[in-house]
Amino acid sequence: MKKINVAHMHWGFPPIIGGVETHLTILMPELAKKGHSVSLLTGSAEGCSDESVYRRAKIFRTPIMDLNWLGKRGLVGIEDEFEKVCDDFVNKVKPDIIHAHNMNYFSKPHAIVLDSLSKKKGIPLILTAHNAWDKALFLDLTANINWSHIIAVSHYIKLEIMGIGFDDKKVTVVHHGIDTKRFYPPKKGKIPAKYEQLKGKRIVFHPARMGLAKGCDISVKAMKYVKEVIPDAVLVLAGTKNIIDWDVSQQKDIAYILYLIDVFGLKDSTFIDVFSLDEMVTLYSMADVCLYPSSNSEPFGLTMLESLASAKPIIVTNSGGMPEVIRDGINGFVVNVRDYEALGSRIAQILLNDRLRERLGYTGKEIVENGFTKEIMTKNTLKVYERVLK
Repeated sequence: MKKINVAHMHWGFPPIIGGVETHLTILMPELAKKGHSVSLLTGSAEGCSDESVYRRAKIFRTPIMDLNWLGKRGLVGIEDEFEKVCDDFVNKVKPDIIHAHNMNYFSKPHAIVLDSLSKKKGIPLILTAHNAWDKALFLDLTANINWSHIIAVSHYIKLEIMGIGFDDKKVTVVHHGIDTKRFYPPKKGKIPAKYEQLKGKRIVFHPARMGLAKGCDISVKAMKYVKEVIPDAVLVLAGTKNIIDWDVSQQKDIAYILYLIDVFGLKDSTFIDVFSLDEMVTLYSMADVCLYPSSNSEPFGLTMLESLASAKPIIVTNSGGMPEVIRDGINGFVVNVRDYEALGSRIAQILLNDRLRERLGYTGKEIVENGFTKEIMTKNTLKVYERVLK
């Protein structure tokens, strides 16, 4: 296919962390590697310059896309400023396609400006819907903005979009993919000094950021049961600092989770820290089992792929798009939402059965390598671009 100039737009990019942000660090370099021109307009971040390059992708930052700042400032009167920023960005990078990520929520002024710009300049406007919300704003901006096409990250998300009246023929499911060479099964060697206290322990890793929506409280409750049968089990939680906290709920969630740990007497059996992307790779390799007992309808969950690529079984809840990847008893287990007893039972089963743990792990790795690689994801995304441009 001919080389395409793609302008991505999203609220955040590393050092801001999150599922969409991680997805962009995978997709954009892979598009650039294939010779396409790639740029991103995103929110400002502390310590980052207004313009930079990330693995051949051009990054442009502006406060008008910073949701944390906008949450304090408010959205009144931002249309003119955002229109100028968008116009300057498009004139500079001259894209064939504008590819927005989750810009069908949070701010109606931003979506309206994008819609107008797309029509005025005759540039197709693609949306990747990484989430779905049961709110009027999501319905309005998904159904009433003139998206040329919508990419849904799971069949669950596609059904949600169809459910609010969007033409199903203009929605394509493209599952996430990851770099399977980056995540690897455990290698023999010394445990890094930072994790010395985990030496000789059964490691139960909850890789999603700390929050109630991600089911961290359910993991803590499950560990209360696990500790009764496996005293050397340790729960590892991934603390966070650079995130988009639009609802300003993160610190309240963390405070409650820490309270639960204290109440259940699990302080000595819980390890919490902020981990870089490279450190996450190390922790996956050290883990015995991973957890993602999301309380919300998780749209997809990249941590599933990271866990499976590391040949580690993962336990998820029967919600959202996660059962599209995790097959109960095949590459992990699926439990009901908020069922901490079932979660604890499955954790114990995996920790106590080496053969089961090994089988779930290598089967999961095979499934990722055959269907959820960054190459497959990029190929399917390019097919959407081709379809829209034709």
